[in-house]
Amino acid sequence: MDDYKPISTPVECEIKLFKDDEAKKVDPILFKSLVGCLRYLTCTRPDILYATRLVSRYMETPTITHFKAAKRILYYLKGTINLGLFYSVSNDYKLVGYSDSDWVGNTDDRKSITGFIFFMGETAFTWVSKKQPIVTFSTCEAEYVAAMSCVSHAIWLKRLLKELNKPQKEPMEICIDNKSAIALAKNPVFLDRSKHIDTRYHYIRECVANKEVQLEYIRSHDQIADLFTKPLKFEDFTRLRNLLGIIKQV
Repeated sequence: MDDYKPISTPVECEIKLFKDDEAKKVDPILFKSLVGCLRYLTCTRPDILYATRLVSRYMETPTITHFKAAKRILYYLKGTINLGLFYSVSNDYKLVGYSDSDWVGNTDDRKSITGFIFFMGETAFTWVSKKQPIVTFSTCEAEYVAAMSCVSHAIWLKRLLKELNKPQKEPMEICIDNKSAIALAKNPVFLDRSKHIDTRYHYIRECVANKEVQLEYIRSHDQIADLFTKPLKFEDFTRLRNLLGIIKQV
């Protein structure tokens, strides 16, 4: 860290990492140790979640390119060490989720990336960034699969809150920035276009029909889950980080 320079984002915009990188190999034990520490930090710093998941793909045979990407996250953290999630006192227990995807975001197998986050009131308390288990044929399908993961997590949270005597009386709101994916979940007419999608991914339709969840359209400009699916420019990253609730600690 002696060559530290302030860096404004944890991952370089438009970065492309590959498993079969021909660059010089690095010590996998050192790389795994570094990534393990970063993964631990994602529990309180969700703004590094996507970047950490990105470098986590290459722990088997890391190269100097992968190591530099991991070190960039450290540089970002050192420059933003005074930032953290703000948790305020509130009696608002309403759950709201944000779901997004990056179509064919994985450069090695062309699978898409799922990202979602849940707020209770104005407080973010659970977030996910992961690779989708199947290859999708369009952005609509990628968003649909991501929404299914988000809805499944929402149902689990709903049951947990019920056990804690904080039941969700209204359908849980899930915000998605793709109108076609919302239509696919709501309208059975779209069934012919989605027969090739595994039956389990249509679980979302049942939840919508039973009014357990409510899918709402949100502009991509305001889609907080975008932080967990792809590298962003500084302006977009900072704006969404603020919406996430990460602020400078006093």
